[in-house]
Amino acid sequence: MVSRAKSRHWTRDETLIVFNLYCRISLNASNKSHPDVQHIAQLIGRTPDSVKMKIWNFGSFDPELKSRGIRGLRNASRLDQEVWDEFHQDWQARIDESERLIADRERVLAIPLRYAEDAPEDEYTALREGRERMATVAVWENQSFFRKTILAAYENRCCVTGIDVETLLNASHIKPWAESNQTEKLNPQNGLCLNVLHDRAFDRGLITLADDYAVIVSNQVRRTGSDAVRKMLLDYADQKIQLPTRFKPRDDFLAWHRENVFVG
Repeated sequence: MVSRAKSRHWTRDETLIVFNLYCRISLNASNKSHPDVQHIAQLIGRTPDSVKMKIWNFGSFDPELKSRGIRGLRNASRLDQEVWDEFHQDWQARIDESERLIADRERVLAIPLRYAEDAPEDEYTALREGRERMATVAVWENQSFFRKTILAAYENRCCVTGIDVETLLNASHIKPWAESNQTEKLNPQNGLCLNVLHDRAFDRGLITLADDYAVIVSNQVRRTGSDAVRKMLLDYADQKIQLPTRFKPRDDFLAWHRENVFVG
């Protein structure tokens, strides 16, 4: 059993694990009774309340929260700042590291895998048996992290329409995965929460976003006379999206999409 000594200092591994959770969980839901908070607390041998407080320590660095007048807690440590910076400098490496730390502790403590219901059955079985993780499993983990982070940032709502049915929502890359480098692929600021229709339209360049986050609709769509298309796409032209609580889309990613994907 992992010690729960109250006086011990936070380690880098523990801090990485909690930052992983900070990304995945909606701040509005980050209380000590949340199952993910309790799960991580069990993994690192700390109380759910201390995990919740660490989440809000990270909130003190978040410019999006500051812009909304939310300051987070004031007792963030130098280690908290270092971990925040490390993730933002190399999302791929830090996600890989934190996911490995979580999986290792789950295996050692013999407790159920987090988010196991999202994993394909054969991949989940391999993880439970302690086999080496194949590349396909690592890709699934990374995509799962990206999806959870984007949906949490947008409070599980499509940023264009407000649709809040989770099974109809996608974590859409602004700069596509295939075109992104290792520091861009999993960067939450390279993501939007879109329903499946608008995700497809964005991916095919039928819609994009202006610098002020207003929806731009392609002339290719405007030429259609379909009432359905007008209602589902054209009615949102020039409307600003609902911005996320964290990880606001980066201007350079949006510019890349307008220049390389959008069918003007």
